[in-house]
Amino acid sequence: MRFAPAPTGYLHLGSARTALFNYLAARSVGGVFLLRVEDTDLERSRPELVDVVYAALEWLGLDWDETPVRQSARLDAHQEAVEDLLARGLAYWSDPVPEGDRERTGGRAYDPADRDRNLGPGPGRAVRFRVDPLAFGAESVGWDDAIRGEISFELANIEDFVVRRADGSPTFFIANALDDAHMRVTDVIRGEDLINVTPKYLLLRSALGVASEDLRFAHLPLIVNEQRKKLSKRRDDVSLLDYRDRGFLSEAMVNYLALLGWGPPDGEEVRFDPLGEFASMFRIEDVGESPAGFDVRKLRHVNAEHIRHLGVAHFAERSRPFFAAVPWAGRYRDETFALVAGDVQTRVETLAEVPEYVDFLFLEDPEIDQASWDAAFAGDAPAWLAATLDELEGADWNSAELYSRTMALAEATGVSRKKFQAPLRVAVTGRRVGPPLFESMVVLGREESFRRIAGALDRVRHAEAAER
Repeated sequence: MRFAPAPTGYLHLGSARTALFNYLAARSVGGVFLLRVEDTDLERSRPELVDVVYAALEWLGLDWDETPVRQSARLDAHQEAVEDLLARGLAYWSDPVPEGDRERTGGRAYDPADRDRNLGPGPGRAVRFRVDPLAFGAESVGWDDAIRGEISFELANIEDFVVRRADGSPTFFIANALDDAHMRVTDVIRGEDLINVTPKYLLLRSALGVASEDLRFAHLPLIVNEQRKKLSKRRDDVSLLDYRDRGFLSEAMVNYLALLGWGPPDGEEVRFDPLGEFASMFRIEDVGESPAGFDVRKLRHVNAEHIRHLGVAHFAERSRPFFAAVPWAGRYRDETFALVAGDVQTRVETLAEVPEYVDFLFLEDPEIDQASWDAAFAGDAPAWLAATLDELEGADWNSAELYSRTMALAEATGVSRKKFQAPLRVAVTGRRVGPPLFESMVVLGREESFRRIAGALDRVRHAEAAER
């Protein structure tokens, strides 16, 4: 099996799923997983994106078995094949037809009359493959797809197609067919958007004398968004490495991508198996035909489950790079985060959420969320906070003591526990949601906690004075 991306943009989710399914299919039968960079499109290929492709595959853990092949290194072989087709009358030079002049060619971008004009090289001219039932020896071309069953195309419905562009570079069609043969690829697993390419691929292999009888095809279902439209680079968040940078775990992404068209035989969707275990369960024939829906909420759920599966120390280690990216990175301390990491781990869905969740532990003063402040300090809340400050003055500084004293005060006041501790939480952390409050106060220490509570009460007094 092979994965053959073009370095014309970032690796998107659809390509990542294709790479994963090729990898799993290869490993499931003890086969070889190959990587080929299809960089023959001189206009669109960007060399710097090759490393981006490698980085994306490495992040997923998809290790390839041989040195990656650069398709551009085989340009001579592609050109020789085109010359061979021209010499045998199976291809011909053709002029482009301007869009405004295509009525005379039945809407085609070329003039079929070029077949018999014996043109040679010239400005703007491309080489087209002659789709000829007589030369092929059949009226149709088809294959038995591992996912979709028998698929067939009438040759009469396939236009002559370009095999060499006007700039001299080979097209995807001929380079793909030749290089698969050169690399001894036995299984072509790719997206269903390339089904219409496969008959051209088979015609070229036949014309070039390359056997295809033992070649297996599997065309994966489309991945669609929540509106059931094909995932789009322009419209949807589809860059694989963007998800890495947003705090998704590689193992969670592998788990979720595997569910886009396939499912484990036991029905358990969230899995903590290594890739080898996924491969042992995987059969390409079990992939469905129907479009697979990409749901970022489900991905977040899968990611959250994988985060919770980590050991606490491992969770803290994998969170560290996200602290390095925040403005207050210089104040971060591993030993401080370690004290709350276990609680934070159960409450976040991505690693990128972690710094914001605990920033109050490292900032000199917490950033006050105004909506949280307004809700927490309504009515008699300032008086509750002042009473809490007095009550905790003589407390032993541990979470159990802080909790019991605060809750006893809430009960004596006749206010619900949640409502009573809201101003305390906002004073200490800046917001209504976060890690366990009393454990956080222990981490901050008595002096810092009291300073923040007193600061909140000062803020209330200043606001009241301003209103008079």
